[in-house]
Amino acid sequence: MMATTPSPSVIMSIPSLSLRAIAGIPLVVRGDDLATIIVAALRAGGESLQDGDILAVAQKIVSKAAGRIVDLGTVVPSARALELAAQAGKDPRQVELILAESRRVLRCKPGVIIVEHRSGVVLANAGIDRSNVGGDDGHEWVTLLPEDADAAAADLRQRIAALSGRRIGVIVTDSIGRAWRLGTTGVAIGAAGVRVLHDQRGSHDLFGRELHVTMTADADSLAAAACLLMGEGRDATPVVLIRGFAAPDPGHGARHLLRPMDEDLFR
Repeated sequence: MMATTPSPSVIMSIPSLSLRAIAGIPLVVRGDDLATIIVAALRAGGESLQDGDILAVAQKIVSKAAGRIVDLGTVVPSARALELAAQAGKDPRQVELILAESRRVLRCKPGVIIVEHRSGVVLANAGIDRSNVGGDDGHEWVTLLPEDADAAAADLRQRIAALSGRRIGVIVTDSIGRAWRLGTTGVAIGAAGVRVLHDQRGSHDLFGRELHVTMTADADSLAAAACLLMGEGRDATPVVLIRGFAAPDPGHGARHLLRPMDEDLFR
């Protein structure tokens, strides 16, 4: 039997997505202009931004540029911090910062303190991290999450657009654990110019059945893919260029991904 070629009317367009880690990003310090650094690194690598591109940027360099770093040597732990530190086996000074950055403590177990951050994100240790911050200068630096990651993404987007003349999206990524699975994965804690949540309720599947609950966390999916290229240790690639994600931007930030309290089964 001879094979038949599908008619043009039934050939589906297969989407594609490309991700590229941007080399040449220097160690970021307080006060650095991230937009200028990122655009310069893109140009040095022979890359030109296109309308619709998305830049995934690691939270760590966003926080460092904004001065969201603290020397643990300046922190005096409270009685509550000492109590939780004993339960979790953590540095009481770091626990004091965790408390200051959080709305509430949800769980405390050996090795981890799960909190609701002031931004609404639920994660371990309020996102406070000692990796890739430095410390050879006699200080014990840790980074805090940005004050407002959505605002940071919007500002970075605007400044990169001014430098490049292109309409882009920006995702601020971080790595968090999940309640049901081992390991961390990248998520979007800040976003601008990107569809963060695709609500497919009311559309239909291949067999015409209406979808009633399906929503996809697009910004988290993009952040997770980008974090595979960023790495977690000595990789030094905190910016990833994402190309090919064509979706309308409804103007929501990453806060739109947070589950409302009355729908949360774990708090």
